[in-house]
Amino acid sequence: MKRSTGGFTLIEVVVTLALIGLLAAMAAPLTETLVRRGKEQQLKAALYQVRDAIDAYKRAYDAGYIEKNLNASGYPPNLAVLVEGVRDVRSAKGAKFYFLRRIPHDPLLEAKRDDEGGWGVRAYDSPADSPREGEDVFDIYSRAPGKGLNGIAYSQW
Repeated sequence: MKRSTGGFTLIEVVVTLALIGLLAAMAAPLTETLVRRGKEQQLKAALYQVRDAIDAYKRAYDAGYIEKNLNASGYPPNLAVLVEGVRDVRSAKGAKFYFLRRIPHDPLLEAKRDDEGGWGVRAYDSPADSPREGEDVFDIYSRAPGKGLNGIAYSQW
């Protein structure tokens, strides 16, 4: 009796599928880490962008481009001011300073929570280890739970 040699045996197919499954199981955590690293890079860029805008507002306030109030710290009253702009007190035409085109959203939060991007806001008179909101925006932080790949909690970035 002659055997045909045109196909694969059942054992060859099972071994091939087992090897493919093993490779897929090894690649899944790597893919998950790459996605997480990408979101963390987006978080870092968004934090830098908003913090840079807050600092630019403070520099403009200190330089006298923005109207000064007696009890004000010189930081923006909210994040929306950075997008809406503030009047240049030295301009007769009512020109404005704009610090952001839009407020970036926290990439680690699933849903967009509010107009301020879902960020936690820290006031100037608030301690760093216990941030709380107040009359101004001195800093922002992520409200995402958990720690980054670097082992630091997202709220501490």
